Amino acid sequence: MAENISENMNQGSNDYIIVTGAAGFIGSCMVQFLNAQDLRNIILVDDFGEESKRRNWEQKGFAHIVERYNLFDWLHLHNPEIRFVFHLGARTDTTEFNYAIHEELNVEYSQDIWNYCTFKNVPLVYASSAATYGAGELGYDDDHEVVEKLQPLNPYGVSKNEFDKWALSQQNHPPFWAGLKFFNVYGPNEYHKGRMASVIFHSFNQIRKDGVVKLFKSHRPDFKDGEQLRDFVYVKDIVKVMGWIMRTMLDGEWQASLNGLYNLGTGTARSFYDLAAATFHGLDLEPNIIFIDMPEDIRDKYQYFTQANMEKLRHAGYKDAFYSLENGVDDYVRNYLAAAKIW
Repeated sequence: MAENISENMNQGSNDYIIVTGAAGFIGSCMVQFLNAQDLRNIILVDDFGEESKRRNWEQKGFAHIVERYNLFDWLHLHNPEIRFVFHLGARTDTTEFNYAIHEELNVEYSQDIWNYCTFKNVPLVYASSAATYGAGELGYDDDHEVVEKLQPLNPYGVSKNEFDKWALSQQNHPPFWAGLKFFNVYGPNEYHKGRMASVIFHSFNQIRKDGVVKLFKSHRPDFKDGEQLRDFVYVKDIVKVMGWIMRTMLDGEWQASLNGLYNLGTGTARSFYDLAAATFHGLDLEPNIIFIDMPEDIRDKYQYFTQANMEKLRHAGYKDAFYSLENGVDDYVRNYLAAAKIW
């Protein structure tokens, strides 16, 4: 993959890759992946005033950093040759219930990115979310016919689905594009996310502090405590898939008929108990897990089951296997959390 991407990007020329959300969790991992492919003609876009994220980006290889609010003025002023855009920046707090905040960043700003890529004829990959599926009443199939009917459980999910709907309705669009519905992503560089960091991150810190992990009780009779199921996907798989899509688009192997929405999980739902147990095992400890009441403000907006149907991405040509839960958690815990390292 590295050879093909580098060749197509014409390293040494003035062709750039834009990564929005580059100081955040998935965005900074995407930059690391690109650096590993010998790509450094990258324009990092984010709110760089957040000092808590500095470690995620300051040691990366890049050409420019641009504040999120200034991006389009900067592009107009400098008119760089952009070859590809990864739009990974978003307001991701599912406990933020002010829709106007999500609308500004997740809908309107995304529309501006889309329109720029359309005008400049630049391929685009953007981050959607499995939060668009709500409680899963309609399943977890990345079928365009379902998008209008989905009922997300929180304003974040609504904003992501609103942009998906808008994208699908556009007559004018980037030459090649994909909206990726990320499921439960975990991995290095999420330390700044606070309450929204993965259960693995919080479990690791609980084990270090108290030797025990607290998981939410189930408040539904059809799920036992700790047996709530999610499709947990390692961030290294997420960026690998995005790298494959970029290479495929730049190689001319991505047909316009492939444009659209794609699930991005593993295709296998696992329990929160399994996740916590794997975190203990990454520290060479036996599991010690207790259950606590779920906060009332999220009980009626909580997904008890998610599992990505991955057939569409496979049909598009992605062949590689995904990390198992145990292998992904072990790598994250041993090589990043326990070592206090970022990626």
